[in-house]
Formats: sequence, structure tokens, C-alpha cells
Amino acid sequence: MAVTRLKRKDRKNKARQNNKVRIIKQLLSTPVIKNVDVEELKARFTTAPAAPAEVATAE
Repeated sequence: MAVTRLKRKDRKNKARQNNKVRIIKQLLSTPVIKNVDVEELKARFTTAPAAPAEVATAE
């Protein structure tokens, strides 16, 4: 008795599996931000626009 391979279905199943693995790898590769000092970030953004303005006036 011969075995019939469903080639199209096999390709589709492999593609689904590869997509799921790729999505999981992408999610794991993104770093998790922990211990963020909100006040320090606010201080950086308030002082950051002043720095480029000084460079523009010096030229």
C-alpha cells in the first residue's frame, strides 16, 4: 500500500511552525526595561533642548 504525501499541506504546516518560532524569538529578543528613574528622565528632557540651541547660536 502506497503512502501519499500531502506536499502542499506539509509546506503550510512548516510555514506556520516557522512563523510561530520567529514571533517567539522576536518577543524574547526585546529587552525588558526595569528600575526606570522617572525623575531623571524628566530632567534629561528638560535640559536636552537647551544643548542643541547653544550649538546653533555658537555657529
